[in-house]
Amino acid sequence: MFVDQVDIQVVAGDGGGGCISFRREKFIPRGGPDGGDGGRGGSVHLTVSSHHNTLINYKYHTQFRAKRGKHGEGSSRSGRAGENLVLNVPIGTVVYEKTNGDFIKLADLTNIGQNLLVASGGRGGRGNERFASSTNRAPRRADSGMPGETRHLRLSLKLLADVGLVGLPNVGKSTLLARLSEARPKIADYPFTTLTPHLGVVQLDESRSFVLADVPGLIKGAHEGHGLGHQFLSHLERTKLLVHVIDVSSNSGRDPVKDFEVVCQELASYTENNIRTSENINNRLTNKLQVVAANKIDTLRDRNRLEILKQKFKSRSVEIYPISAVTGEGLGPLSEAMWKRLATRGIDALQEIKKQVSNE
Repeated sequence: MFVDQVDIQVVAGDGGGGCISFRREKFIPRGGPDGGDGGRGGSVHLTVSSHHNTLINYKYHTQFRAKRGKHGEGSSRSGRAGENLVLNVPIGTVVYEKTNGDFIKLADLTNIGQNLLVASGGRGGRGNERFASSTNRAPRRADSGMPGETRHLRLSLKLLADVGLVGLPNVGKSTLLARLSEARPKIADYPFTTLTPHLGVVQLDESRSFVLADVPGLIKGAHEGHGLGHQFLSHLERTKLLVHVIDVSSNSGRDPVKDFEVVCQELASYTENNIRTSENINNRLTNKLQVVAANKIDTLRDRNRLEILKQKFKSRSVEIYPISAVTGEGLGPLSEAMWKRLATRGIDALQEIKKQVSNE
């Protein structure tokens, strides 16, 4: 099951209490205080792991507590510190803290091995030997341990990809992903075959590759919850290029230009409702580089229709690439065009995620 957002509670361990003790040994009168300090409570950390690609582990178990510190003991023995709790999350996890009903962004975890301290353990209490002085040689005082931090967090997974495929259902996005990469998404001849996002690595040659993401199809009114809604569009926020896949086959009876406009409207609605103006402007889906992949040309009986489409999109300053995801026709020029636009925008070094996807 693909889970990309969860709310959890993390509780750090309390510190151990200090000890009140006095040295009692034969032939050693008035041995003095020897109560040790309590141990520090365990902290809670989030660590990015390459072995996880979903937040399913936190869907049904939502409270996580670190170990508390041990109490101090006599003979100046300090309590053992509580064991830290490490929670593994997939690369691309964004961490928010719930404060007064609002979610405040804490961190964006985009590197394998990146660590974030989300709840600090409580400090251990002082034992009575800490309070000994020249005027108080037998203190009967010790501190209790401090409580550990409690935080309510929201973990939101946004996949790391360079290029995102968008389009209406059943236009061939999954077939295109499978043709260009080693990814094997479910492919079938009915709407909403793709129910969760999929990643694949497109390898042009030994030195050129990029990550391609396919998200479930959009329909008109997705921003109102129709179809699968905008549930998975957050995974396109990190992309630098969007490829609109449209169906130009003769049998579909669809208007490719109208389909393109429907998707653009839904992207604009998502941006307006979900991306704050204070966030990175590159995250806005309407500001990303875009190209159009005119799919299913192998079933196009009248090629003049394709020329008319090219002129319509040229007037919109959008380049169109005729392809057939089934036969492979036109995929070479499309792949080169995607790489060229990524190079002009600047492609991130995502070697870990590419290796992860390649090994799956």
